[in-house]
Amino acid sequence: MTTTHSLPTPATSPVPSGAELVARAVALQPLLREHAAKIEADRRVTDEVIDAVTEAGLFRLTMPRRFGGYESDVRTVIDVTAALAEGDGSTGWVTAVINMCNWLTALFPEQAQDDVFGADPGARVTGVFGPTSTSRKVEGGWRMSGRWYYNSGSSHSSWAVLGMPLTDENGEVVDQAMTLVPRTELTLEDTWFVSGLRGTASNCLIAEDVFVPEHRVMSVPRAIEGDIPADHGPTGLFRTAFSPLLTVGLVGPQLGMGRAALKLVTEKAATKPVSYTYYETQADSVAVQLQVAEAAMKIDTAHLHVHRAAADLDTAAALGADLDVLTRARVRADSGHAIDNLLSAIGTLLNVHGGGAFAEANALQRIWRDASVAGRHAASIPAVGMEIYGKVLLGVEERITPFV
Repeated sequence: MTTTHSLPTPATSPVPSGAELVARAVALQPLLREHAAKIEADRRVTDEVIDAVTEAGLFRLTMPRRFGGYESDVRTVIDVTAALAEGDGSTGWVTAVINMCNWLTALFPEQAQDDVFGADPGARVTGVFGPTSTSRKVEGGWRMSGRWYYNSGSSHSSWAVLGMPLTDENGEVVDQAMTLVPRTELTLEDTWFVSGLRGTASNCLIAEDVFVPEHRVMSVPRAIEGDIPADHGPTGLFRTAFSPLLTVGLVGPQLGMGRAALKLVTEKAATKPVSYTYYETQADSVAVQLQVAEAAMKIDTAHLHVHRAAADLDTAAALGADLDVLTRARVRADSGHAIDNLLSAIGTLLNVHGGGAFAEANALQRIWRDASVAGRHAASIPAVGMEIYGKVLLGVEERITPFV
């Protein structure tokens, strides 16, 4: 059920620092761990957790300040969603997706922003980027029909940002667009039956001849190049490079899951024996010591790459500068390389922990499944990021995607 929320105005509510927002996320971890099993069983984040994240202001990281948002930097978004995912991967993922989609909403014309955040300052936007729909040009906008799969956070959103092929009066496709549609005009099909990130409720949204006015339509190719309808000034969050932000913005939850796995395994190693050996505890074993150190270094490597990418994005946005193609390509590679290291680290930690890791009561198996699904998101595939970066490094003009 979607509700509205009365939020304080920026004039009466100072914007919290990044450190404070991360601390709020950390403070929620006991609640998230308590609800994690139910979140997975129900295949949606519980209302109690959504309410707690809302109360902490963690869905407002990327909202414009004029609506009571924080306009936090990319580093803060990553660190907040990582902290949440330490408690529950699905909650961290849904929070990341909503913040990414709220950011996209803020790129639309002011009238569209008013439709969403002006009417409800606590609005939560989710969505699917792929243009898996059809459109027909009509007076004042388009009529759109389609099905969009894997809409994470669908149970808790009030608006959706959806991909649409843009057609002219003759029915010819002339552009690819993003559209903003109220959830009340869409139906939801329960399709998310998966092995990991079960609690994200990444179900299918369906539109049947929905009218989308012109002010709620934005060109994707132009947005990729930095040409957006919104005017938030020459610097700041909404000057952040489009494709790199959407790529690195989803890595935060996976950082948190890696940290959660490391903490669980190292804490248990102090009392857990190494079966069929003389070691009374895993911590005494040199083999375990080496593997844990290797996993910790890979998790650190992931953090270093993601934080470097965030620093590049935040610095450029603060200066109002455009990122060069090489840096944008490297950010895509940074994201994939981080995920590759995190998945490898979690695999090593599973080996250390042993067969008991796969007991349903053991949180490690859920972390492993959640991270495995998150790490296969289309925007995060390591090999694709490496190919993009390698082509730019070598001066190969061939492009395999516009999302760089």
